Amino acid sequence: MKRFFRFLLKIIFWFVVSTVAVVMLYKFVPVPITPLMVIRSFEQSENNIPKAWKHDWVALNAIALPMQKAVICTEDQNFLKHTGFDLKAIEKAFENNKKGKRVRGGSTISQQTAKNVFLWPERSWLRKGLEAYFTFLIELCWSKERILEVYLNSIEMGNGIYGAEAAAQFWFKKSALKLTNYEAAAIAAILPNPRQYKANPASAYIEKRKAWIVRQMKFLGTLQFENDKK
Repeated sequence: MKRFFRFLLKIIFWFVVSTVAVVMLYKFVPVPITPLMVIRSFEQSENNIPKAWKHDWVALNAIALPMQKAVICTEDQNFLKHTGFDLKAIEKAFENNKKGKRVRGGSTISQQTAKNVFLWPERSWLRKGLEAYFTFLIELCWSKERILEVYLNSIEMGNGIYGAEAAAQFWFKKSALKLTNYEAAAIAAILPNPRQYKANPASAYIEKRKAWIVRQMKFLGTLQFENDKK
């Protein structure tokens, strides 16, 4: 039993050391690839679908502020206030799920970033536990600005389209820095299911979501990042 516990402690120790090291590395360097990108690539091969993999990393200041605000308004309006977990959103999602309503989960941008960069998309208690662990780490080690930067460069924004720059080029034939309010809102509007919805041309449903997102962006006001740079 002593040998077993020593072995277990070693595993835990090296897991913590290695994960902290990777999190600290990604604090400074671009994330070149995510597990989801690899999984999608294998899915395309298995289903004989033409491979699509567009991913162009850019700095946060090369992504238009409307794009930054649009994802905050759609995905996590308390992003700048919480420490990784929005307990009210989680409680609301839990209550609605109990009633049988089809709603999105209460995951924050921080949680989604942890899942996208370090984990796999399958739902399980193990993955949720690891997601909580990595969320805690990135909130501890990264700034909110860095979390948003990694999120906007790694999230799936179309079939084989990852990150705001690739999405802007694919949907609107322009750089992410040049996105308008409505173009940014269109990309943010498809995030619930980016492989099913289209940002351009937008369906009636996406048009309604775009209008709602733009209104929310006006209410959101100035991001703290903007104040820090003044």
